[in-house]
Amino acid sequence: MMTSESLALAIARAGSPVQLLRNQDWPAFTFPVAPEFTNWRDEQRAWNTSVALMDQSHHMTQLFLGGADLIPILQGISPNTFATFRPGVAKQLISVNQDGYLIGDGILFYNSDDREGLVLIGHHLLIDWVRFTAERAEAAGRDVHHRLEANSNMRQGPPTFYRYELQGPRANEVMQKVFGGPVPEVRFFHIGDVQIAGRPVKALRHGMAGQPGFEFFGPWEDNAVVLDALLDAGAEFGIRRVGAKAYSVTPLEAGWVPTPFPAIFDDDFAEYREWLPAARAGSIGGSLSSADIHDYYMTPYDLGLGKSVRFDHDFHGRAALEHHAENQRRRKVTLLWNAEDVAAVVRSQLEPGVPAKFLEFPKARYGLFQMDQVLQDDRLVGISTDAGYVAFDQLYTSLATVDTDVAEGSQVEVLWGEDPISSKPQVDAAHRQVRIRATVAPAPYHDYARTVYRAND
Repeated sequence: MMTSESLALAIARAGSPVQLLRNQDWPAFTFPVAPEFTNWRDEQRAWNTSVALMDQSHHMTQLFLGGADLIPILQGISPNTFATFRPGVAKQLISVNQDGYLIGDGILFYNSDDREGLVLIGHHLLIDWVRFTAERAEAAGRDVHHRLEANSNMRQGPPTFYRYELQGPRANEVMQKVFGGPVPEVRFFHIGDVQIAGRPVKALRHGMAGQPGFEFFGPWEDNAVVLDALLDAGAEFGIRRVGAKAYSVTPLEAGWVPTPFPAIFDDDFAEYREWLPAARAGSIGGSLSSADIHDYYMTPYDLGLGKSVRFDHDFHGRAALEHHAENQRRRKVTLLWNAEDVAAVVRSQLEPGVPAKFLEFPKARYGLFQMDQVLQDDRLVGISTDAGYVAFDQLYTSLATVDTDVAEGSQVEVLWGEDPISSKPQVDAAHRQVRIRATVAPAPYHDYARTVYRAND
């Protein structure tokens, strides 16, 4: 059961961080929107074939930030550069521990210089660390303030902003109709000011599912008007609303690991573990079972986040991260799972005997941190994380970090299932481990899958 006890106390009770997190009851994360508006397969295909609308208003945690000392405080805990950060720009904020291992990532919007003009959005992993840092700074008399807005599963009342993502090859046609003219020229990860149905709207240029598009956001009271305008404009282009099931797979196509394991279990985070409720620490699912918590840690370079690192300022963990930059051990890839092996896992549920660990469609994650061993010739060469089925490509895939000497196109195996089986209720009490063959591909993987992988089927 999840309680309000601190992470530090929970670790002491369990005996180790690994014992706590492998067995902690962490309910499956559900996006607080309809599971499906039509069916999740066609909803997935829409952002590759026509146009898709994703409602992002409800599922992310938001931290509203401000104050004259905010940027210096963020600089002290982040490898990101802030040299050119200004209103109208967003960045993928990251943070590391003293040894250069990743805490988490999120999108930091610089909307304005108002009191709550900056907003950090994402899973709570990085947000909790930033919130803790802001609280300590505020207690020390620094000019910084923050307001936490939980997702709609955990909050009473509506969110501050609606957020609608428009993606797909026909997204520009929809926007031309909405705007009554050309789509505004907005650079990648920049925020433009537009109007939709006469309402002022902010527009972030980026792509959630590996396709071009915009994220539109504005005050919640305008949500219905803006939503109706987008759907009306998109009707002739085959627009589909994307439900929770289809949306959960977007990271696989975008090549973004949504919940990297947070490196918060060393001495520099001792005070933070006293502050953080154990329930917010999540749980580990998967075949990676090591008594050493450090075996779960990853650097920004392991997950393709090196582009966010700049050594133009001092920050916590800088010296160690510089060493990682010069000695990169792993890289982010996509694993394309073997169809016969995936079918065998599914078939085992229908045959006598102990089945393989249940493999869900479209998303197979039974801990907040899905951590499966990646093997090559029985040698551990990496960790497979997010896994699921991509309907457009008809592929089961996962995002992984693998040793740099594991070549693109090479064959590996994902060890699926637990041994020993943990006691958390999210895992099947009786199952057997199986090996699933996989092909190493880039992340994002689309061009490779179409031009190389399918050609060799």
